[in-house]
Amino acid sequence: MYQTILLAVDLNDVKGQAKSIEVAVEQTRGCGGDLHVANVLPDYGMSIVGSFFPEGFEKKVLKDEEERLAAWTKEALPDDIAVHHHVLKGSIYEEILKIAGTIKADLIIISAHRPDLKDFLLGPNAARVVRHADCSVLVVRE
Repeated sequence: MYQTILLAVDLNDVKGQAKSIEVAVEQTRGCGGDLHVANVLPDYGMSIVGSFFPEGFEKKVLKDEEERLAAWTKEALPDDIAVHHHVLKGSIYEEILKIAGTIKADLIIISAHRPDLKDFLLGPNAARVVRHADCSVLVVRE
């Protein structure tokens, strides 16, 4: 049913994503599709904050994050699933939607944490992905 599955992860909260990883593995195995794993870093380059970082900082961070994502997926996902890695930078929901369109995702899997009162139904990124995605979105509560 789903041939291209996108799992959006936050490497700073991998413990909070165990259930979404389990669901992604189950869907990928069940459908025989491809699994893409994406992590989004904030973009500091366009703001005043960017001027405080040394030259070349962004490239180094992206490279380090790619290595970190590869190591994490090797540890967290079974060997029988081929994984495509994507480290992106910018607005979380915008980058998830952009990569989903690029890879022509059939399904986006995203975690949602216990909401604060202001985000009562879903967190702001998960809600925006659900609202604007061109494909099915599975929101997994931990």
